[in-house]
Amino acid sequence: MKRQPIVAIDGPSGAGKSTISKLLARRLGFAHIDTGAMYRCVALAALRRGIDAEDEVSLAELSLALRIEFRPVGDEQQVLLDGEDVSGAIRTPEVSLLTSRVSSVSEVRENLVELQRRMGEVGGVVLEGRDIGTVVFPQAQAKFFLTASARERGRRRYLELKGKGLDVDLETTIAEVEARDAADSTRQHSPLAQAPDAVLIDSTGLSIDQVVARMEAVVVARRKMQE
Repeated sequence: MKRQPIVAIDGPSGAGKSTISKLLARRLGFAHIDTGAMYRCVALAALRRGIDAEDEVSLAELSLALRIEFRPVGDEQQVLLDGEDVSGAIRTPEVSLLTSRVSSVSEVRENLVELQRRMGEVGGVVLEGRDIGTVVFPQAQAKFFLTASARERGRRRYLELKGKGLDVDLETTIAEVEARDAADSTRQHSPLAQAPDAVLIDSTGLSIDQVVARMEAVVVARRKMQE
C-alpha cells in the first residue's frame, strides 16, 4: 500500500491557512494539524500562569509540560489543551501577539517541531504553519506558500474578530498583522520563508473554493506521480 503524501501549507498570519487546510484535508480524507494553534496553546498557558514573555527557560519548560491534541467534531476540529477545548480562547488578539514572541524561542520551537513530526510522519496529513515546508517536513511531497496583502489579511482578521463579538479596530488589526509579519520574518530561529519548491498562491483576489481547488489539483497530481 502506497504511503499517503504529507502536505505542507506555510504563510503569514491571516492568509487563511486554517480555513484552507481544514477544507483541503477534508476533501483529501487526510488528517489536519494546525501547528500555529500549538504555539497559541503555549502562549495561552503562559498568560494564564503569569509567565513573562521574556522568560525563555520557563516558556521552553512549559511547552514540554503541556498536552496538546486535535479532536475532530463534525466538520470542525477542536484544539485541546490539557483536555480543555481552547479553540476560541487561543484566537484572541492578546494571545495572537504573545504567540509571535513564544514562537521565536528556539527551544519552544524545537519541542513543538518534534511533536509535529510525530503527529505527521505517517503521511496522509495536511500541516499548516510558517516553517512546515522548510523545517518540519522539508521532504513533504506537496508544499504551498499561501499569502495575501497585509491589508486584506488584516481585514479578514478584523471581520473574524468582530464576528466573535470582540471590540476591535480595523486599522489597528492591520497594523498588528504587519507587526506579526515583521516578527515572524526576522526571528533568528526558523523565520517565515517560502520553501524553494513550494507553490506560491496569493489569495487576495481568490475565493476559498478556488484556493482549495488549486491545492487539491497539485496534491492529486503529486500522488499520481508516486504510484
